Amino acid sequence: MKIYIKIISVFAFIFFFQNCASQKVDPQIVNNLVSSDEFTFHAEKANPMNYDVINVVNSMPNASQLRTFQISGENYGIEIKKGVMEVTLPYFGRAFTSNYGNSDNSYRFTSKDYAVTKTQSKKGNWVYKIKPNDVKNVSDIYIEIYKNGKALTSIRSNDRQPISYDGYISKNEETKEKEKL
Repeated sequence: MKIYIKIISVFAFIFFFQNCASQKVDPQIVNNLVSSDEFTFHAEKANPMNYDVINVVNSMPNASQLRTFQISGENYGIEIKKGVMEVTLPYFGRAFTSNYGNSDNSYRFTSKDYAVTKTQSKKGNWVYKIKPNDVKNVSDIYIEIYKNGKALTSIRSNDRQPISYDGYISKNEETKEKEKL
């Protein structure tokens, strides 16, 4: 009986610790960002849907056996402003058309013609469905924003397998800072 109590207390501690660690942003700030429809999604992990890619990466020496890939280095994400959406995300998966001569297989584009549908789920999460009209290979982008600022983004494409990304949202950077760089 004592062993069960210890196991339950360990799981309760882990659950409590994870809950505290997942609190990134105040819910009021998240609501303000969502209501303004101007925010940046920062990708932290990529979740490819193709097990061939996962198996190849996991077969490399000293590779950890994971289904998600930690994204580091550049600032990967989606920046949504009034009338402009900039997407810079890596892609891991199978493409159905060849990009012969093109070495960039990631999602890197700017869309000025896109439709946004925003709904709220029963749990209070915000769901954005974005359909870019001026990008030929991306059919839909879904962004689900949780109350604590965490977000899940998935991209459905016409010529690739779908992929999703875990991350968080924040306020857009000022344009003056970008001009100085």
